[in-house]
Amino acid sequence: MALWLASQGMPVHPLTPGAKTPPANCARCREEHHAPAACPCPGEGRWCHGFHAATTDPEVIKGWWRQEPQFGVGVSCGPAGLVVIDVDTHPAPLPDRQRLLPGIRIDGRVDLTGLSSGYDTLALLAALRRQPDPSHDEGTLRVRTPSGGLHIWYRAPLGGPAIRSSSGTGPRTALAWQVDVRASGGYIVAPGTRTPHGTYEALPGSRTPAPLPLWLNAELARTGHQPPLPQPELPPAPRNAWSRPKAPRTAYTTGNGANDAHRILAPLLAEVRDCAQTPSGTAFSEKLNRAAFTAGGLAAGGHITLPECASLLTEAADAARPHQARRNQLVIDSGLRAGSNRPIHPKGRS
Repeated sequence: MALWLASQGMPVHPLTPGAKTPPANCARCREEHHAPAACPCPGEGRWCHGFHAATTDPEVIKGWWRQEPQFGVGVSCGPAGLVVIDVDTHPAPLPDRQRLLPGIRIDGRVDLTGLSSGYDTLALLAALRRQPDPSHDEGTLRVRTPSGGLHIWYRAPLGGPAIRSSSGTGPRTALAWQVDVRASGGYIVAPGTRTPHGTYEALPGSRTPAPLPLWLNAELARTGHQPPLPQPELPPAPRNAWSRPKAPRTAYTTGNGANDAHRILAPLLAEVRDCAQTPSGTAFSEKLNRAAFTAGGLAAGGHITLPECASLLTEAADAARPHQARRNQLVIDSGLRAGSNRPIHPKGRS
């Protein structure tokens, strides 16, 4: 399994036989305090510092498992481009309903009878967003843990910001109560690894990670798993409060390039605004993300300014979902950031 994962571009590292933690460092690393990045051991074929030593080098991997064939397999999520939703089933008292989904107020009329684990809170979050429950997503790799939990493996968005790992149940730490995130700064146990409590077992369905769904990416931005995008400076508000400001045009936003940029964005923004006709179930976040991604690409290509993009996107989003301005902004930020890594040049597009 370790060599196969490495062949898929996923850096791996050993786990202590029968456990889900990395093996101990060498004696020198145990005695000396130093940063993992400055440690010579991984370069010399040792596994010190856990996931920091992860590699795709088949010769190093073979050497590790020759020394200890019973090693389990860990995958360093950040370098592997993975975002893993970690669903737990730990016995614990149910917290106050306002702590079940950090940052989301759950109306007192919502019946929470029977809610007892991360499966339930993840399903609740999906239901509130009118999205399918990721725990049933057979289109991506899902791994049942020995404790009865679930690891749902996804690929991180290409060109997007690094998604942070998290654990815990406080505000802006976990995705939901008993639902953590394994991403940059963390590792995940690979399927097939055995512990005294059982084996990490891949469930029926895809054996490879699918792209992270857009709505989950927006939720990760909302819960602080992504660094915020620096806000572009917008022009000052006009004296007439009833008119919207027009973003200043630069040399990049004049001529045919600007016209083409607005022509490409217009139908995407219209799809966002049209969501105002229905309060839910319109794939609003996906449409807003698509518009923001395209706008970011056009801005990176020099055909429209970021301030104008932000203004157009915010206007369309607030027209459709005025009650969730903060969430709208998070989706816009994430889409602009991802799109800015892929410049778009409108010439020849229709």
